Amino acid sequence: MDRVIEKKKWNTKRILTIAGIAAIVGLIAASVYFTSGKSKLNVDTERITIGEIKTAAFHEFITLNGVVLPESTIYLDAMEGGRVEEKFVEDGAMMTKGQPILRLSNTDLELQLANQETQVFNVLTQMQISKNNAEQNSINRQNQDAEVDNALKEAERVYILNKKLHEQKVIGLQEFQSSKNLYDYQLRRKKLTEQIMKTDATSMKQQVDQMGESYQQMKRTLALMRKKVGDLIVRAPVDGQLTSLDAEIGENKNKGQRLGQIDVMSGYKLRVDIDEHYISRVFAGLLGNCDVAGKTYQLKIKKVYTQVTNGRFQVDMEFAEKVPEGIRRGQTLQVRLGLSEETQAILLPKGGFYQQTGGNWIFKLNENGTVAYKVDIQLGRQNPDYYEVLSGLKPGDKVVTSSYENYGNMQELILKK
Repeated sequence: MDRVIEKKKWNTKRILTIAGIAAIVGLIAASVYFTSGKSKLNVDTERITIGEIKTAAFHEFITLNGVVLPESTIYLDAMEGGRVEEKFVEDGAMMTKGQPILRLSNTDLELQLANQETQVFNVLTQMQISKNNAEQNSINRQNQDAEVDNALKEAERVYILNKKLHEQKVIGLQEFQSSKNLYDYQLRRKKLTEQIMKTDATSMKQQVDQMGESYQQMKRTLALMRKKVGDLIVRAPVDGQLTSLDAEIGENKNKGQRLGQIDVMSGYKLRVDIDEHYISRVFAGLLGNCDVAGKTYQLKIKKVYTQVTNGRFQVDMEFAEKVPEGIRRGQTLQVRLGLSEETQAILLPKGGFYQQTGGNWIFKLNENGTVAYKVDIQLGRQNPDYYEVLSGLKPGDKVVTSSYENYGNMQELILKK
């Protein structure tokens, strides 16, 4: 007899179908879960640096390198061009003012000096001749004046005598008139002679004065020429150390060419390079310090060179009090230049995070220290150790300060020990 066979509800095929559907639904749910919400990344705490926000005294300063230089340097330039004939000292020698350093030769200049000396001698000789001629002419004029004066006196005597005789009718009118005419002639001759002598004296004085001025001018020119020849011997202008001497025997040097320099050893200063970003905040009188042999020395900006070259400008800093012992020209010292007074501020330790965030945000740890999430921040001043926090963080907060280079666009960091 036939039996009715019941169908099985949970056969193998049906179970596999349901399992497949469930797996697909699970994958879809997992995908939705992991792609929605914040992106996360597991990070080993041993591979990161965690810093704590704190309130403390803040002093804004920058660290710079300064080169030790003498307090002042006098440059040696060739006052006259010439060939190096002799060197009296070598580079590095200690010099006293006026001590010769080297000797140049210049035949053209020496020939000009000889010609100038000859001209001065010729003018002096001509002056002497003119003076002798003037004296001789003066003697001749004086002799002539004496003769004229004698003739006038004789004519006057005869005229006076004849006048009396004529009045007494002892002599005739013709003889009296002749003596009167002779007297008038000698009188006019005397006046003319005096005028000529006066004119000659004035003319001779002008001539002598002009020649004297010419002679003095030529003497000044000769003195200048001698000085130019004397400048062929290069001498130390001040006491100090000769450095950077650039001259060899037989070498030709042009007028104005740099020969070397004298370093005045009365003190030292630092020549410091600074980024042009700070040019508006750096001024004479700004203070800084440096460490030498375990001691800290105060520095002060003495001069600011405002010319910017390759994005940097320079300042000269002098030691405020005592100059460190043992420092040498060309030595490099690390300088801390203060840009503000010391104040209380919220401080964030410096770190590699700044390169990726620009100081606009940072990963901040939660209270348990298990998760770090992004927060927006605002930073202000800085020094080599800290940033000043203006907003976004408070004292006691902990943040990740190491580099964010491998974090991409992650929103949270899951911290694993």
